[in-house]
Amino acid sequence: VNDVTMWDVSVERQIEINGPDAYEFVRLLTPRNLAKCEIGHCLYIILTDQNGCIVNDAVLLRLKPDQFWISPGDGDVLLWIQGVAINSGFDVNIFEPDVSPLQLGGPKAPMLIDKLFDGEHNDLRFYRARETSLKGIPLVIGRTGWSGEVSYELYLRDGKQGNDLWDIVKQAGLEFNIAPAAPNTIRSIEGGLLSYVSDITRDDSPYTIGLDRLVDVDQDVDFIGKAALKKIKEAGPARKLVGIEIQGDPITLPPENPWPVFHEDTSVGFVSRCIFSPRLGKNIGFANVPTEISSLETTITVKASNGDLIAKVCEFPWIKAERIKR
Repeated sequence: VNDVTMWDVSVERQIEINGPDAYEFVRLLTPRNLAKCEIGHCLYIILTDQNGCIVNDAVLLRLKPDQFWISPGDGDVLLWIQGVAINSGFDVNIFEPDVSPLQLGGPKAPMLIDKLFDGEHNDLRFYRARETSLKGIPLVIGRTGWSGEVSYELYLRDGKQGNDLWDIVKQAGLEFNIAPAAPNTIRSIEGGLLSYVSDITRDDSPYTIGLDRLVDVDQDVDFIGKAALKKIKEAGPARKLVGIEIQGDPITLPPENPWPVFHEDTSVGFVSRCIFSPRLGKNIGFANVPTEISSLETTITVKASNGDLIAKVCEFPWIKAERIKR
């Protein structure tokens, strides 16, 4: 991306949790320590089940002391959270609010935000959010986004004004060569941005996919899956998600279904996503393999749709996600 893009990501339905016990209840849902989550903070979190496996990943926004939004990419998280609440004993309200996000991403996104809001939000830090409005349209603006680029999300709080918001943003962005876009597989893989269902499955723990930093088993909160995650941490995960570089011709379309991975003629795992990166000049992707063959430079065989391909385990991300440091 050289300029700025606008993505209609209204499929990302928000889950609002409010009420007297909202903070305590949200802490029950995730192994991430929320002790320092203040009003206006956004946090990348995972939701875990009783076995320590991942139900989904999401962005958590704290709008008020007793009001939170959980923003997953997809999935039935609303039903999961409502189910947890039934016998939890916490006094909370859980529902899907009338909120639809519009994502702006690219190196000129900050210039567009400056123009739209007359500089009001130029001080907004990475993974921060605040309530605002644009020409009378109620919004929450967040320095969040699943793109690997400098991103903002405008959380529209009135679906009836969706067309108006789109037109205002598009008109203001003309001088920055704004264009509609969709999630970019190449950039997301380059930046190490994991995709739920593809890279993250219900069989994975946070330790499997390298999200150890989102788990605090020593905190004084009895979150769902705590006992199981303690055991996994002590024993180590049986499998790991690794970066891979695949030899052969450019892979121009990501696999529709996972490609099997073999090691020494034994089926050991699968490639979740892969693609050719023009900037890197090579095929890159993610593979879920046993821990014993997850070391760097380990050679594996990928059973692609057009034949066998040789790949090596490598570090990721290949290109770090962009952010504004303030």
